[in-house]
Amino acid sequence: MTQRTQSRSGGRSARRAARAAPLATHLRPIRPGMEGGRYAPLTPAEMDRIHATALDALEQIGLADAPPSGIEHLTRVGATLGEDGRIRFPRALIEDTIARANRAVTLMGRDPAHDLQLSGNRVHYGTAGAAVHLVEIDGSSYRECGVQDLHDAARIADTLENIHFLQRPMVCRDITDNLEMDLNSIYACCAGTTKHIGVSFTEPDFVKHGVEMLHMIAGGEDKWRERPFVSNTNCFVVPPMKFATESCEVMEECIKAGMPVLLLSAGMAGATAPSTIAGAIVQAVSECLAGLVYVNAVKPGHPAVFGTWPFGLDLRTGAMTGGSGEQALLTAGCAQMHKYYDLPGGAAAGIADSKLPDMQAGWEQMCSNVMAGLSGLNMVYEAAGMHASLLGFCHESLILGNDLIGQALRCVRGIEINDETLALEQIREVCIGGPGHYLGTEETLGRMQQDHVYPEFGDRTSPKEWDELGKPDLIEKATARKNAILAEHSAARFDPRLDADIRARFNIHLPA
Repeated sequence: MTQRTQSRSGGRSARRAARAAPLATHLRPIRPGMEGGRYAPLTPAEMDRIHATALDALEQIGLADAPPSGIEHLTRVGATLGEDGRIRFPRALIEDTIARANRAVTLMGRDPAHDLQLSGNRVHYGTAGAAVHLVEIDGSSYRECGVQDLHDAARIADTLENIHFLQRPMVCRDITDNLEMDLNSIYACCAGTTKHIGVSFTEPDFVKHGVEMLHMIAGGEDKWRERPFVSNTNCFVVPPMKFATESCEVMEECIKAGMPVLLLSAGMAGATAPSTIAGAIVQAVSECLAGLVYVNAVKPGHPAVFGTWPFGLDLRTGAMTGGSGEQALLTAGCAQMHKYYDLPGGAAAGIADSKLPDMQAGWEQMCSNVMAGLSGLNMVYEAAGMHASLLGFCHESLILGNDLIGQALRCVRGIEINDETLALEQIREVCIGGPGHYLGTEETLGRMQQDHVYPEFGDRTSPKEWDELGKPDLIEKATARKNAILAEHSAARFDPRLDADIRARFNIHLPA
């Protein structure tokens, strides 16, 4: 009897040890690049109508304000320049461009473990935005954000499993020179994370300086071009249906430098885009198709992300409604159009209009993040940390967003149907001569890590346990985690010699 008890105990201990060890990537319940696409708010016929309307818009209305270089590139491949200065796109040109465009793009990290494979319905969540304020949780207040705040966000994101990439979420408001702001944004992000990074450039001439820094970080131009770990977030249009002249020139320089491009169209439904969800999607698709022609005219096959980012608007007040059901539908509909074209794409979700990480923020962030993932969106931008309709960014909310996105990813994974998961034999063993429950069975214990996502901060204790634990507060727990992360050295920090070389060449505002 004693020997049997020890054997059973030893087996249980071994199972506990196995459960405590990190799972292999392919066994984890959630991971980057899982397949979504089961949610489809648009029917095939409705997508056909959106596509046909977008072709009509591009052929009949076109886009204004292309720079001279853009006019040269676009007319060379078959677009026409009207007497009214608008570039129009024949249907055949659009359809040929779609046919020849990349069906898959790899956005690389400085660490290859963080490479993102964008194709089909593979889903990835990350940050984005250009918040001008940092949310100070301890005082429930907003202040202007700076380069240190951006660097801290990168360091935090680097530790969070469900934040798959870092597009710059804040503007360095403490740096008044635009060139230095752009360069310090690159430095702050790259010194904080080895995940893929998205950055912007204020002027075309700034690109060469940013690329010079990236060459230094990569170890040379050849290594950079082999693995470009930073992409250009490019607002190449000013909706409705106008090119953003300087941004287009920036885009051309980034393409020459081998930097992937996010073609970002961000119309406001009811202001700079039609107020209807369908109309806002049509305009975003039209503008991004024009951008796709532009990119492939400059360099055929250059990696580009189809960035339809229409935003919702409260028509009573003119306030942005990033946390609305309409926003969730806009994003999901755009994701379907990416799949319609079989193009790697991205859109915005996870935005909170709420000013703090409270209940309102929770429902707003979860609604659009889940719908974006279920629709198979490749790149879910602004998925964590964004408050006040993109005006504020919160480090604690970024940390809590990791938990929230974990649950969203579990929804994306869906329900597996096979002999093991249908569990007929397990039901038979439990019900006929068994214990009458599934607690502690080999099958339950064996799958508890593979099937279930456990929140790090979400509280599942009983009221009694919660009281006995001192009534732990969600925000306080996130703040403690933030402080612990920032107390450690950044795992992505540069070699001291490289850092010294960068600081000798550029005016870096972060303390050494």
